[in-house]
Amino acid sequence: MEVNIHHAKTNLSKLIAAAESGEEVIIARNGKPVVKLVLVAPPIRKSRKHMLGSGIGKIWMADDAFSPETDLEIQKLFEADDPLLDLQPGPNARLPKRSK
Repeated sequence: MEVNIHHAKTNLSKLIAAAESGEEVIIARNGKPVVKLVLVAPPIRKSRKHMLGSGIGKIWMADDAFSPETDLEIQKLFEADDPLLDLQPGPNARLPKRSK
């Protein structure tokens, strides 16, 4: 398709859609082709590797995560002036294993 500059100005979004669909759009000045409107590159779709369930075996939760003792420790964190000084690990506290 070849259009003049005035038509291109008033119908730019339609011309872009035509170029996106693969049509060749040429813009002319005084009947002479000047510019070709082309698609830069199709969008790259990333694969969906991070689907539901992909974290199985990578995430763990402490056995006492929802215990009353843990709730009290969390409450202390919010109420303390310096939360790191008041926090004591619970009887079942475990540190996560470091991955290499």
